[in-house]
Amino acid sequence: MKKALPQIRVGFIGDSITHGTGDETLLGWPLRVGQAERANGYDVVVYNMGVRADTSKLVAKRWEEECRARLPEIFSRATVFAVGINDSAHEKSPQRDGVRVEREQSATLIIDMIKSARKFGPSLWVGPTPVIEEMMPLSLSASLTYRFTNNTIDLYNQRYALVARDAGIDYLDLFTPLRNDADWEKSLRASDGLHPSSLGYRKMALLFEEWPAWRALLATTNGVAAQKR
Repeated sequence: MKKALPQIRVGFIGDSITHGTGDETLLGWPLRVGQAERANGYDVVVYNMGVRADTSKLVAKRWEEECRARLPEIFSRATVFAVGINDSAHEKSPQRDGVRVEREQSATLIIDMIKSARKFGPSLWVGPTPVIEEMMPLSLSASLTYRFTNNTIDLYNQRYALVARDAGIDYLDLFTPLRNDADWEKSLRASDGLHPSSLGYRKMALLFEEWPAWRALLATTNGVAAQKR
């Protein structure tokens, strides 16, 4: 029997894709990651702090209080930020006709959150995912629609990767491996073109589980890596 490692509490902070919207099993990808690591012998406690339609601006208003309530100092702990795709959306509403958060502001907001989150242990950044453009826009009401395009998402993704590298933050690019992935496309078409079905969330979880930055975080003493940056 594999000896269990010390408990680590991980807060996954983000939007509807972090939440797992579209997954008929209601697991999404963070809980699947937790299940897999439990099977590997890690005592992982997963806190899903995904909120539908949240942008970086909206996450910035809530993340710290939510983490403080869930990630006490007596435990090993870490945070994973998976936010940004909603920033890239073109909103059509009585209040706005344009992207929800401009690219540079979005990158700056997320970098600032991740740097601040180091008080809760190491912090990782997971990038946005591709969509099915022909299924856009998404209509939330008669007066509110969001249109996502892959070209715009990729511009945000590339900018995120660059600023993360410059800041010494580990960044997982999901857009590149998923853009031409047949299973990912199938999972989006089974849902609404933005949120995948369980098939897509399983693929996201696997990509995250295999990510060297995540594996290194879990492999260190006490379950988390000391962040010395």
